[in-house]
Amino acid sequence: MEIELSCNSYAFESLTVEPFNAEPPRSALISSYVTPVDFFYKRNHGPIPIVDDIESYYVSICGLIENSKDLFMRDIRMLRKYNITATLQCAGNRRTAMSNVRTATVAQEEKMIMLSPGLTSYEMQHAVWSGAKLADVLELVGIPNLTSVTRSGGKHVEFVSIDKCKEENGGPYKASIPLSQATNPEADVLLAYEMNGEAQYSVVALFLVVWATSCLNPVELTSWLTLNSNAYSKFFLSIIMPKPLNRDHGYPLRVVVPGVIGARSVKWLDTINILAEECQGFFMQKDYKMFPPSVNWDNINWKSRRPLMDFPVQHNTETCWLTVRNLLTRGRECDEAWKADPQLLYNLQAKVSGYAVSGGGRGIERVDISVDGGKNWVEASRYQKTGIPYIADHMSSDKWAWVFFEVIIDIPHSTQIVAKAVDTAANVQPESVETIWNLRGVLNTSWHRVQLALRDVLSTKIMCLSLIMMFTGLLKLL
Repeated sequence: MEIELSCNSYAFESLTVEPFNAEPPRSALISSYVTPVDFFYKRNHGPIPIVDDIESYYVSICGLIENSKDLFMRDIRMLRKYNITATLQCAGNRRTAMSNVRTATVAQEEKMIMLSPGLTSYEMQHAVWSGAKLADVLELVGIPNLTSVTRSGGKHVEFVSIDKCKEENGGPYKASIPLSQATNPEADVLLAYEMNGEAQYSVVALFLVVWATSCLNPVELTSWLTLNSNAYSKFFLSIIMPKPLNRDHGYPLRVVVPGVIGARSVKWLDTINILAEECQGFFMQKDYKMFPPSVNWDNINWKSRRPLMDFPVQHNTETCWLTVRNLLTRGRECDEAWKADPQLLYNLQAKVSGYAVSGGGRGIERVDISVDGGKNWVEASRYQKTGIPYIADHMSSDKWAWVFFEVIIDIPHSTQIVAKAVDTAANVQPESVETIWNLRGVLNTSWHRVQLALRDVLSTKIMCLSLIMMFTGLLKLL
């Protein structure tokens, strides 16, 4: 095994080089419901490992079980394959805003992330993960579904990675989840070996093949396929077959724990341990815990708080742009309408859109938008897939996935646009980041605020005025 820096980052703003951390531009976050692999955030605590020999790669299952077992990739692929649509997020999402209130203590690489110009650590994206359910894998070693404790006293499932990190004194990254969650098929915990499989086809190569073969007449095509059947089959399969995880995201095998902070979805899986107690690793016991604002390094007691698991309800407002309402009314009448009602220029609207998500499989009940700092609210429309109405907690919706929202709302003047999400358990985002500040700067789920300055409004009005003048001038020439 070798260690090397990933270079698949052309679509990213690089935050740190080693360990490699990067995130996409904010504008790319909601460009599609399923985040393309090339835009998925990269969060690491150590150098990215390389697994060269996939045939000899295996995962060991051991600990408080009667029969330990080594599983090769071919063994895992023989199990039923599931496709789970799930959103992953770093627990340090929006940490920069929290540190603007009061400095939060973070690791050196996290300081580099926070200090990067123009970046605010929006480390949350959404993918379709494919692989075997952990519940099915554990059945292979004699642990039935819905088991809370093994005969030998195992209550937790620890995932140990191949990669090494300084926080573990050069040892592997590791984390754990309760056995009851791991053995519950409805929890959809995966050992994933594909990511966005159907979206990673080589479209360009496929187009070239179709184009080339379409240029041949039926006789020529038959002859060509006969002579090149073996090579063509291999090439075609390489195009249309789902691609495995890339190295950045855990090749050849990673854990995906839906609805839980990303720190528990261990990449580059090496070992699965069945333990009596939760994992004692650094990132379970001395990180990713949420303390009250009163706790500092002088009075902190790590054992007083449980490791973070489900992430709270939250949202991010990703786009906000202005339009002029009723700008072009009825062709030639536009000029007369503008002269009769100069206030037309001041009838500005904003389209506010973004995404909301809650942990534990809870759906998004609503997203509220305000243009006066939270005094008055309107409800945004919600959707996941185009053309399919979103109903929270309905079987037609992806329960582990983010929910897009949008609303078009009048903007009378300079203002602050704020939004808050509510999940199906009536959990609502806190208004102020000050009330949830914590030493480690995790889980900033406060209202997201977008300041719309008067200069932005005026520049839009000037632009619209110019467009009106140009448009009416053209009309007079007709």
